[in-house]
Amino acid sequence: MPKRIIPLSDVKVRNAKPKEKDYKLTDGGGLYLLVSSTGGKLWRMKYRFGGKEKSLSFGSYPVVSLIEARQRRDNAKQLLGKGVDPSIHQKAVKAARNESIANRFETIAREWHGHKQVEWSIDHAATIMTRLEKDIFPWIGGTPLTDVTARDIKGVVDRVKSRGTIEAARRLLTIISQVFTYAIFTDRANFNIAVGLKGYLPPSSKTKKHMAAVIDPKELAPLLRAMDSYQGGFVAQCALKLLPLFFCRPGELRHMEWHEVDFEAGQVNIPGSKMKMKSDHIIPLSTQAIAILKELQPLTGHGRYVFPSTRSFSRCMSDNTINAALRRMGFDSDTVTGHGFRATARTLLHEILQVSPHVIEAQLAHRVPDTLGAAYNRTTHISERRKMMQQWSDYLDGLKVGAVVIPIRTAKG
Repeated sequence: MPKRIIPLSDVKVRNAKPKEKDYKLTDGGGLYLLVSSTGGKLWRMKYRFGGKEKSLSFGSYPVVSLIEARQRRDNAKQLLGKGVDPSIHQKAVKAARNESIANRFETIAREWHGHKQVEWSIDHAATIMTRLEKDIFPWIGGTPLTDVTARDIKGVVDRVKSRGTIEAARRLLTIISQVFTYAIFTDRANFNIAVGLKGYLPPSSKTKKHMAAVIDPKELAPLLRAMDSYQGGFVAQCALKLLPLFFCRPGELRHMEWHEVDFEAGQVNIPGSKMKMKSDHIIPLSTQAIAILKELQPLTGHGRYVFPSTRSFSRCMSDNTINAALRRMGFDSDTVTGHGFRATARTLLHEILQVSPHVIEAQLAHRVPDTLGAAYNRTTHISERRKMMQQWSDYLDGLKVGAVVIPIRTAKG
């Protein structure tokens, strides 16, 4: 007569203590709890299939309770009754689950981002990831990419569009489309469903706003004076003072490091990895710019960044610091943005100071070939640029102290 097995109880499972050697507590129907000498408690099921004795794992206690372990045993017995090996079935389910995770939109999007970020500036890569995490992943991140529908994508786009930011919605649609394209290239999708939404949003020409900029000297003068007297923090004040002088992209200013500042040569050397066009760039330093940097150096010069974060010197200033400072001083986004100083300099240098457009564009780090078709490099027009940057700083100083302003409309007269 077979030995009668007394089913386990929650109390017995909970109170089971480790011994010198591993031992088993049997529940019946092949289910048992393996108590290891180190204190682990593992659910196992012994069964026979194809004439061989096999073992199936159900997880550890207390993550898997006694009731759950019994349910898994019963499910395994049902499979056996259908002629299916529960171990093989369990492996197939796990593989399918892993494949599902690997093919989720978020998984593929993060892989795409990692692949592309070597081509992007640090700022741009961070911006793309923020858009993914804030506006895309919460809605379709957990969905297998091939299960994402046009309606799902429209929902993502419409949420951002409803905030009145059509250009941001357009960028999201572009990101989603690029993720689908990457999935096609890596054999995880057969078509790009986002392409079918081309035309869903109004064309860029009807909605895109240029970065607000002050190009009237009479309006620029009080703005410069307000920036010089900004009370929100010395590091931010120095950044505000230098941005009009450098007229670089705000991200290039924020990520500037002290080892890139060459006082002896009178220039800042920005590596291509930080530039939008991925080419090394030189910012010649005027005497005014050198004075600002020299004043800031005792405060931040012992660290990596010229403009570190207020929270940690190991990180650079936040991407919102400059625009937030402008808003605090009372200048709204329709009046001026940090990026807008590039347009300010481009306009006034040409219209007022009569600087050659080729020299201006070279300092703006734009890829504009010269008359011989040669592409931009870091030293293009460098002597003219050094002269221009000093002339520009002197001109801005003149505006701040109330020098005679030449209207743009008569500058060429």
